[in-house]
Amino acid sequence: MYTRIRDLREDSDLYQKDVAKYLQCTQVCYSQYELGKRDIPTDVLIKLADFYKTSTDYLLGRTNERRPYPANK
Repeated sequence: MYTRIRDLREDSDLYQKDVAKYLQCTQVCYSQYELGKRDIPTDVLIKLADFYKTSTDYLLGRTNERRPYPANK
């Protein structure tokens, strides 16, 4: 999971501070998410999935399908 969030950030040409600002946390906190030194809370995981327009399952490594699931009606 940790490498996926780093790869998505780098693919988007963003800095850690950019994503940290979106998540309303510090760059150090976000860096610890990417390094696996800090568990990612569920609400943050959902925000990351929304930010990168993917699913939480993709971020967690449960699927290799990057497209998000269809929205519930």
